[in-house]
Amino acid sequence: METIAFGHPVRSRVVEIVVPVYNEQRVLAESVRRLHAYLTRTFPYGFRITIADNASTDGTWAIADDLATELPDVRAIHLDEKGRGRALRRVWSESDADVVCYMDVDLSTDLDAFLPLVAPLLSGHSDLAIGTRLSPGSNVVRGTKREFISRSYNLLLRSFMGVRFSDAQCGFKAGRTEIVQALLPSVEDEEWFFDTELLVLAEHHGLRIHEVPVDWVDDPDSRVDILRTATDDLKGMWRVARKSMSGMARIPVPPRIQHAKLPLGMARQLPVFAAIGVVSTITYLALFWVFAEFMPSVTANAITLLVTALGNTAANRRFTFGVTGRAGALRDHLGGLIVFFIGLALTTSGLALLPDDTSRTAELIVVVLANGLATLLRFVLLRAWVFIPRKGTR
Repeated sequence: METIAFGHPVRSRVVEIVVPVYNEQRVLAESVRRLHAYLTRTFPYGFRITIADNASTDGTWAIADDLATELPDVRAIHLDEKGRGRALRRVWSESDADVVCYMDVDLSTDLDAFLPLVAPLLSGHSDLAIGTRLSPGSNVVRGTKREFISRSYNLLLRSFMGVRFSDAQCGFKAGRTEIVQALLPSVEDEEWFFDTELLVLAEHHGLRIHEVPVDWVDDPDSRVDILRTATDDLKGMWRVARKSMSGMARIPVPPRIQHAKLPLGMARQLPVFAAIGVVSTITYLALFWVFAEFMPSVTANAITLLVTALGNTAANRRFTFGVTGRAGALRDHLGGLIVFFIGLALTTSGLALLPDDTSRTAELIVVVLANGLATLLRFVLLRAWVFIPRKGTR
């Protein structure tokens, strides 16, 4: 059974802020009072704070119920099942506000970023908005472990999902209600991957995502199971990528989006990259076979890789990632050379492990296997680092 407790009548239904909670009796009252006081004092629009209790087993629901009675423009709902995504889906799908958003109960993000987050949505300039801790303008205080995990996660998203937004995990997001409600039926996850999935679907359908650099301080008492969350997120990425590439993910979007040019994704890039890779590999094998006749195989491998890497980078720049013109060409080729050296290290290591009397055929098999691994790594690095989305990309 799901219950709803209302406080005083809301003064306006413009922006609805959801605070999803699970066993947060320690910080809930203080955080909601601080958020409410801040919005009452500084926020120029109407607001409603909704505490969404995800089946807490401590005193969280009782505190949320009391806050809804005590504070105007605050309400609380209780769900019988856990899941941050489930709580957000419940509130957002029923909201009649112009903009819906959410923030973590610990208020790790500085509240001064809230108005810059929602203003582009209220004006109609953007469709969704996220706080980012990975922008040069952000000020973030957190441990090395969490910093590494966050950057690795977002690198994976940019590499394999082709997204352009920088920080999928920051608990500080908002969206125009009509857009969010159009996306929700296509979002399958009910837990931590929920908002990442929503953002990926939005970007793949040409929706505009606004980013706000935030000041953010890590909560040392966070009880998120990092290993389990990371595993679930990887499964979610694979599921969404499979849907996107199969064309199954389709959502009703506003007319101005229906004819918009969608960002290039893996569905188009992978076949082109693979075709260029086939030509490069054939060229590589032919040159290696010739050079290895009159020089050591390690030297032949290095020269052959260098020649094919230059051609491979130029072809991928133009045809896979759609970068034209001379602007940034030097930077792209330098990045391609760095990727080349990684491939060189892999193939050279494979050759170095072979006995001196190894046949030419066995050497070819080893370099093909090592080159295959290097090719996979090359695609990831070219996509996420060398040819990152920027002006000049078709």
